[in-house]
Amino acid sequence: MKPVSELSAAAHPAMFETVGLIARLGNPLVADTLVRIYGLLQARGVNVLVEEPSASMLSGAEAKPRVCHRHDLGGHCDLVIVIGGDGSLLGVARELAVSGVPVVGVNRGSLGFLADISPEEVEARIGEVLDGRYRLDERFLLEAAILRAGVTVATGAALNDVVIHAGTLSRMMEFELYVDEEFVYEQRSDGLIVCTPTGSTAYALSAGGPIMHPRLDAICVVPMFPHTLTSRPLVVQGTCELTIVIGDYNDTSPQVSCDSQVDLQTEPGDRIVVRKRPGPLKLLHPLDHSFYESCRSKLDWGSRLGDRRNGT
Repeated sequence: MKPVSELSAAAHPAMFETVGLIARLGNPLVADTLVRIYGLLQARGVNVLVEEPSASMLSGAEAKPRVCHRHDLGGHCDLVIVIGGDGSLLGVARELAVSGVPVVGVNRGSLGFLADISPEEVEARIGEVLDGRYRLDERFLLEAAILRAGVTVATGAALNDVVIHAGTLSRMMEFELYVDEEFVYEQRSDGLIVCTPTGSTAYALSAGGPIMHPRLDAICVVPMFPHTLTSRPLVVQGTCELTIVIGDYNDTSPQVSCDSQVDLQTEPGDRIVVRKRPGPLKLLHPLDHSFYESCRSKLDWGSRLGDRRNGT
C-alpha cells in the first residue's frame, strides 16, 4: 500500500472536470448540504453527475441535475463527493474503489473518521480540493470468499472489517484460523473480526483491538469474547491470506458480515478466505487533516481529570 501523500498544493493540479455527488437519503440536513455543494460546483463551471436516488433531493434546484447510476459514477467522474456519515462512505468504497476515482467525504453523521469535512466548512474545503489543495490517502479493502467443497459460493468486500459471528444471540461458535495456510489456533468464541487499519477504529476497537495508523500495510485479527483468558488480537502483514474454517459441530449457522452492510451465510465445514482486495480506495482530505487529531477529538483522547497546563 502506498503511503499517505504529504504533497503540497502545488503538486496537485486541478483536474476535476466532472464531479459525482452521492448523498444519504431521508435527512433534511444532508439535503441542505447537497444543495449547497451542487450550487458551488455549478458556479465553478464543473460538470456534475448526481446518483439517481440522491437527485430527488435536488428537485428545487434551478438547473435539473444530470443523473447517473452509482455503479457508473466511477467511469464517468474525476471525483466523487459523498455526503453522509462513515457508513455512507463505506458503501461507496466497495463500489467505487475498483475504478480508482478519488472520493471526498462530507460528514453529516456522528464520528466522521472517513467523512471528515464538516458541513460548516463545505464551501471552503470543497473549493480547496477543486483547486488541487488536498492530501491523498489510499486505503486498502478486504475481500472475503466462502468456499464450500472447494467451490466459491459467496463473496464480499469490506473497507472496515470482515466479521465472522455465530449469527445467534448468546451462542458461541467453533472455528480454526490459518494464516498463509499455517495453522494458528482453534477457538470457541462469539466470532472473529478481521479488520484493516481503517477498521481498527470501528468495531474492532470496541472488541479490544489496537488502533492502527492508516498507512500501515497490515491486517488485524480480533477474537470476540473467546472462551479462554489468553487469546489476544493478532496483527499480520497486509499480504497475508487468512482462512477461517467453520467447525463441523456448530449448532448455529455462522454468518460473515462485511462492514456490517453485507451478510453472507455459511455452513459447517465452510472455508472463509480473507485477503487484501486489489485496488485501494483513494480518499482526499484537507491539507491540515491529521489522523491523530481525529483520534483526539473523536475518541476523546484529550479528556483528563485535571488541566495541567493551567496548574489545576
